[in-house]
Amino acid sequence: MYPAPLALPAQGVQRRRWAFEPNPVHGLEFDLYWLLALPLFFGLGWLAARHETRSAHSQAANLPEGYFQGLNFLLSEQPDRAIDAFIDVVRIDPETVELHFALGKLFRQRGENDRAIRVHQSLLDRADLDPKAREQALFELGLDFLKAGLLDRADQAFSRLELGSRAEQAIRHRLEIAELVRDWPLAISLASRLPTGADADAKPQRAIIHFHCELAAKALAAGDRAGFDRAARHLAQAQALGPEHPRVALMQAELSMARGDLHQALLAWEGLRSRQPEWFVLGARAWLQAQQATGQLDQGLAVLEAQFEAQRSIELFVTLLDARLERDGPVKTIDWGRAALSRAPSLVGLDRLLDIELAQAAPGPRRDELALTRGLLRGQAQRQSRYVCAHCGFKARQYYWQCPGCSRWESCAPQRAEELERA
Repeated sequence: MYPAPLALPAQGVQRRRWAFEPNPVHGLEFDLYWLLALPLFFGLGWLAARHETRSAHSQAANLPEGYFQGLNFLLSEQPDRAIDAFIDVVRIDPETVELHFALGKLFRQRGENDRAIRVHQSLLDRADLDPKAREQALFELGLDFLKAGLLDRADQAFSRLELGSRAEQAIRHRLEIAELVRDWPLAISLASRLPTGADADAKPQRAIIHFHCELAAKALAAGDRAGFDRAARHLAQAQALGPEHPRVALMQAELSMARGDLHQALLAWEGLRSRQPEWFVLGARAWLQAQQATGQLDQGLAVLEAQFEAQRSIELFVTLLDARLERDGPVKTIDWGRAALSRAPSLVGLDRLLDIELAQAAPGPRRDELALTRGLLRGQAQRQSRYVCAHCGFKARQYYWQCPGCSRWESCAPQRAEELERA
């Protein structure tokens, strides 16, 4: 007979009996149900693992052999053979959506834009395509049109994506197209819709400044009062976005010169020269012409010479050389140029100085020597006189605010290649 149960320490609460607990008579008493359940759990786990393995093998077995051949060709850097293999797979199984995307990208990378367009268009024509895949197919189709140069059709494709998950990418591509066709009002609208972020390109405010400046330059080219007024409005909008942007100051001076207001033009240049002298050199020649028009050529030359001594700018040297040649004649100009080059050596400056010396030299050995020296230096001097894009390395004889090579704004420094190497 078992002993009476022990009294509980807590009031009104009965102690719970666990699956096993000490018994003063029999020791540990195990619940046989738990012992029977353990083998069952092990068996169920083994069956689940076996089923998963069989499913993986069956999925791999269902993939056509051409799929793996195409992957092998891609890994072996044989895209042509990979495309052939993938085309065979698509013919066998037209439902392979991801393979269609891979095939379309391969066509586009190889420059077969027509075939890429057909692949992505065929995906869009499918009624059973899910919304996410349809959005991706439309985006890829826009890239195909852009690569093929069909800018209007690319813009239409990207405009249909502006309410989806690819809205920002679509706007950026539309902005790229607007810049290519020089539709600056549309470019301003698109750039203003880009989100603000830490990345400098997230909201291209500096690009918007250039868009307004491009519109101002177009209005200035009209050469009439209405054009001048439009240019002034665009420059005011650009200045509101970048009060100290160098291009705005240079164009304000240009607008004032076109209107005949030399005083305002000189004020705009002087403000730039005091704030950003490295950018002022792009307008130094026009500034000096304005000084000459106001009867202050000597004072202007003195200011430019002091700035040249501080900056060692090639543009300033050439500007001073041409102005002195007009005012002082070749002999004094050559003497000044040699003295300046001895303090600030420059291959580009020497090439320009040799042109002046050669034009004044009389026929004879001295002239032949100058011609030979200039011929030897000319090629290297021309290469050193180019403006260089810091992003793509494009080189240009004149300064471009937007690189013709990569279309980036302000990627070229206002110094020529020789100055950049010297720095």
